[in-house]
Amino acid sequence: MAHEDNPDFFKGRGAQVNTHNKFLKNKYVLDHIEGIDEPLIENTATQLFEETPKKIVSESNSPDLSHMYSINPYQGCEHGCIYCYARNTHEYYGFSAGLDFERKIIVKRNAPELLEDYFNKKNYQPVCILLSGNTDCYQPVERKLKITRALLELFLKYRNPVAIITKNNVILRDLDILEELAAMNLVHVNVSLTSLDEQLRQKLEPRTVTASGRLSVIEKLSNKGIPVRVMAAPIIPGLNSNEVPAIIKAAADRGALSAGFTIVRLNGSIAEIFTDWIHKAFPNKAEKVLNMIKSCHDGNLNDSEFGRRMSGEGKIAESIHQMFKLACTRFLADKDMPPFNYDLFVPKNGKQISLF
Repeated sequence: MAHEDNPDFFKGRGAQVNTHNKFLKNKYVLDHIEGIDEPLIENTATQLFEETPKKIVSESNSPDLSHMYSINPYQGCEHGCIYCYARNTHEYYGFSAGLDFERKIIVKRNAPELLEDYFNKKNYQPVCILLSGNTDCYQPVERKLKITRALLELFLKYRNPVAIITKNNVILRDLDILEELAAMNLVHVNVSLTSLDEQLRQKLEPRTVTASGRLSVIEKLSNKGIPVRVMAAPIIPGLNSNEVPAIIKAAADRGALSAGFTIVRLNGSIAEIFTDWIHKAFPNKAEKVLNMIKSCHDGNLNDSEFGRRMSGEGKIAESIHQMFKLACTRFLADKDMPPFNYDLFVPKNGKQISLF
């Protein structure tokens, strides 16, 4: 049965369940539905929660992401991508990694103020800071709140390099700032493009921009001189793995200068969420896909081993690596992202009056 015919399938959402939060001792359960006079009503609308963190720049020292500095103005993501590794972080806030992750969005309105404090720290040396190391900084709520835009204004003001990962065309709203940053080699944009198949995209990433919309983003950014890398990530064996060459060609044709990819890994609660989803969305190929994912991770859906967790290993993983390498050689030959300029940073003597 296809998911369109399944009355239990939540249309417009990725996860189909709220998995149990391992940090919570108790949970709500519906043991005896026959004893309830009315259906149990659940709030399915997106809700915003305010957080006021004391710092906003995170540093990763993992061997896979050594010395990566990142900012996440939002936790949780309304895009609802079923495979998202960031789902597990929602459990630290007392929420589920499942439906809660895409319906309960945590907002950090003081992010710009904290970034300015960071730039004004004594002895600060400029580093590239990534927007969206965890969740998309251009998810739908950004259209209204404009936290990401305020952050970009600071990167421009201080002449500090910034990288962005997104799959949303809201980024085009900020072309004016991005164009100025690009003129000084201070910005890289990574556009995530998982599938060119619109039916697959709707199931994998229900509240994201279409593939054609993302290709248009690549083209419009490139036409303004903003360097773009396409991220064919994650590659899910048996689901979108055959699309790698087509994705890279389509992005290169629209001006992308580079490409990257990862092989899907289903850590923590994501394994349960993804397994439930694929049996509902693709019942006829669910077991095959799950077994192919396991073959890339030493027989497991979960994989936390540094060096292997994002690249996979084994015959299927190797074939994907070869396909990616050949596509890059064919479609991106002699192209590359320009290096960042770290010499333009504008230091301040002492804390200045904040714009925010």
